[in-house]
Amino acid sequence: MTTLLASDFETLLNHRDFIAILAIVIGCGTGVIAIIATSIAGVMRTKAREATKREIAAYVAEGSIDPDKAIAMLNAGTTSCEIMSDGIKVGCGRSPQRAQA
Repeated sequence: MTTLLASDFETLLNHRDFIAILAIVIGCGTGVIAIIATSIAGVMRTKAREATKREIAAYVAEGSIDPDKAIAMLNAGTTSCEIMSDGIKVGCGRSPQRAQA
């Protein structure tokens, strides 16, 4: 049995397309691992973001944080802008800005 396996392995190693087949297998394996790792990282990032939202909501509920400050904290680091009813842009950088008319 081991002689048969050794013979097949030697045949595989001596095959003229062995390097190409090996490169394809390694490339596909690397791609699959990268996709799985990216998916897991995204799930962990979303889970952490939601936990932060829950914690901030709890602080607002107990009165430790002002609701406006909580909104600013939740919008920190976002690149999209929201214009509030009083014309102030929130989430457009480090400090609120007046909306351009």
